[in-house]
Amino acid sequence: MLVILAGVAGAGKDTIAKAIIQRMENVISIPSFTSRAPRADDVPGVSYNFVSKEEFERMIADGELYEYDVHHENYYGTSRKLLNERIESGKIIIKDIDVNGTEALVELLKEDTKVVTIFLRVPKDELKRRLENRIDHLSPKEIQLRLNRFDYEESKIGIYDYVIKNDNLEKTLSIIETIIEKEYKLYKAK
Repeated sequence: MLVILAGVAGAGKDTIAKAIIQRMENVISIPSFTSRAPRADDVPGVSYNFVSKEEFERMIADGELYEYDVHHENYYGTSRKLLNERIESGKIIIKDIDVNGTEALVELLKEDTKVVTIFLRVPKDELKRRLENRIDHLSPKEIQLRLNRFDYEESKIGIYDYVIKNDNLEKTLSIIETIIEKEYKLYKAK
């Protein structure tokens, strides 16, 4: 089963994915590939798989990705090989991804894999505050790039199974744990 967490940059996807993995024993992650440079708190192979822009473009040309997109001037994408290996492990996979990637993965995997989609909502003023206070210190240009996608990403809420207002971390984690447990039971019952 694949659980997709989406929402605008700063909605808390990464924080929530890490916490769910710590709290639920059968849940693992799948890091995206990206052409962006690692940040101070990134762990290669855990946060992301970091490759050059040229390597990413080779992966696209060779059909190695289920989906990819350009965000904030960098490529991001999901490896076919890595995702298939994780699916075959029988564990619950949690992946944070953008709205375009969500649509692509749901379309590609819906016949073969149970996919549960969750969108994390954050009010725009709260999002701006979070972006300004991030530990990786985004530049004003980077903050504006992320805020510019807000309306577009919010316009895609209708494609998600669940929409959660992420204004309280513990409450959000509890809701997502309940969703995963419920969906996994339904998936295993089939």
